[in-house]
Amino acid sequence: MVVEAIERLIAEERLGAVATVVAGSDLGAKAVIDYESGYVAGALPGAIAGDALADAKALMEHEQNRTLAYGETEVFIESVAPSPHLVVFGAVHIAQPLSTMARQLGFHVTVSDARAAFTTEERFPDADRVLVGWPDDLKDQIELDRRTYVVLLSHDARFEDPVLPWVLESPVKYIGAMGSRRTSAKRVDKLTAMGYSEDQIGRIHGPVGLDIGAEQPGETAISILAEMIQVRYGSGSGESLVGTTRRIHAQRTEDEGDGG
Repeated sequence: MVVEAIERLIAEERLGAVATVVAGSDLGAKAVIDYESGYVAGALPGAIAGDALADAKALMEHEQNRTLAYGETEVFIESVAPSPHLVVFGAVHIAQPLSTMARQLGFHVTVSDARAAFTTEERFPDADRVLVGWPDDLKDQIELDRRTYVVLLSHDARFEDPVLPWVLESPVKYIGAMGSRRTSAKRVDKLTAMGYSEDQIGRIHGPVGLDIGAEQPGETAISILAEMIQVRYGSGSGESLVGTTRRIHAQRTEDEGDGG
């Protein structure tokens, strides 16, 4: 049952986790958790099942793995996450290295633009899909879910005006929008006037990317991907590791065990 449940999560590209008791009286007990529906196979000790489920869902949000302590019982929680999906609006120069590097990082990549001359498989050989059309015409072809990362590289109003309301009202993981600070400020003013809240508008990373001094298109793509990775795992400061004392990688073991 457990193996089949894991295979089903993977086959259906659902967000889930496998929880295994690695210390305590129920050593070896295992359960499979679906983010939406909870426990779907196996079982954990009843006394910790509720707390472990809550902790697993929090870890799944950032595709993280941890060993958590619940009194004398320790549980290793391993996230099972589908491949993330990057949707790029705007087939500009930056989109080319962005799509290539994102594919190397395991993203499914969709590139979209209304200009057929720029939006070709020859220019984007590493993209899974290259779609020609205006955003409103492509909504039925692009699914925006919690594994989706959206990068808007054209701040032409003909792209932004239909795309931003669409993505802001969706559960996408990341929204990045190209443009100067002045352009970004105008974007905020426009969305505020449309009735969007500060929290909703705050989901937009604009200007997009981390500040690494990028100048070339490939360097800008790296800056954008670095910010996407930071959002994906919910950790990292974006600062140089030199001179810092914090852990380089997220800690795998939590001794506090909120659920004990």
